[in-house]
Amino acid sequence: MSKYKLEYVWLDGKTPVPGLRGKTLLKEFETPPTLADLPNWGFDGSSTMQAEGKSSDCVLKPVALYPDASRKNAYIVLSEVLHADGTPHSTNARATIENDPDLWVGFEQEYFLFKDGRPLGFPKDGHPSIPQFPYYCGVGYKYMGSLARQIVEEHLELCLAAGINHEGINAEVAKGQWEFQIFAKGSAKAADDLWTARYLMMRLCEKYEVDVELHCKPIKGDWNGSGMHTNFSTKYLREVGGKEYFESLMGSFSENVAEHIAVYGPDNHLRLTGHHETQAIDKFSYGLSDRGASIRMPINFIKNGYKGYLEDRRPNSEGDPYQIVSRILKTINSVPKP
Repeated sequence: MSKYKLEYVWLDGKTPVPGLRGKTLLKEFETPPTLADLPNWGFDGSSTMQAEGKSSDCVLKPVALYPDASRKNAYIVLSEVLHADGTPHSTNARATIENDPDLWVGFEQEYFLFKDGRPLGFPKDGHPSIPQFPYYCGVGYKYMGSLARQIVEEHLELCLAAGINHEGINAEVAKGQWEFQIFAKGSAKAADDLWTARYLMMRLCEKYEVDVELHCKPIKGDWNGSGMHTNFSTKYLREVGGKEYFESLMGSFSENVAEHIAVYGPDNHLRLTGHHETQAIDKFSYGLSDRGASIRMPINFIKNGYKGYLEDRRPNSEGDPYQIVSRILKTINSVPKP
């Protein structure tokens, strides 16, 4: 029998976007545990904005298991929050996602690395002498420094060891800003992986005394904000598609702008201005290969018969991927197929 460190990770009741919480359970197993081997656990919901002190017990239900390469004999146990009676907690956005095993989702998570209250590489006062753009996919100490790349590369290895399907990493337009991409099949899988990747990044940065800044516009002025472009594709959109269906789908997205913006991350008005590769927050548009549109069609989408995937460019870096996927799928499922 070996003892395993099981880090139960869940989302708290902070609004408008939940925060990550975690605690470790030590448990013996004869062989490495599977998800089915893991028990439900509990926590004090009065300390996470999810219960009152007079009735504070909440339940953690394991939903995904990830090897944790930073610890010996260890796993991350991503968990949903339930009430004591076993029903989904009101803060459990994962439970609101309609089941669609054929849904494909990809997230492009942008973020800043901060130290001493400013992005890595920013001077103590003011902004860098070199404006944005040379940093995008940049190389060299003058542009990138050293600590940021070290963190980004180490995070990539942790995610790969955990079985998270990373699609790539790159430095972004602003100094100290980076991005990683995650793709998965199934309604909740990509969102599970993204929350776990965020957790791994935040925990990794503790040892470097660096903060992960997910706010969509942490640097005012002529610096890009941070988005979390969300790519999605249903089986019908991949295999059938068609102009008529596509235009109906875009009509439904247009009719539900407020509902989408409500869950696409806080302070999005600071980012969705119509500048810096965004559409204005109060407008809806779509376009072929248009990074200034609300929804971008890939370059071959029309040529392929309006089939493939679409990119919603409005979600921001701080958005809850569970809420984002849930809303996108509701809009898609409201559209009748020809």
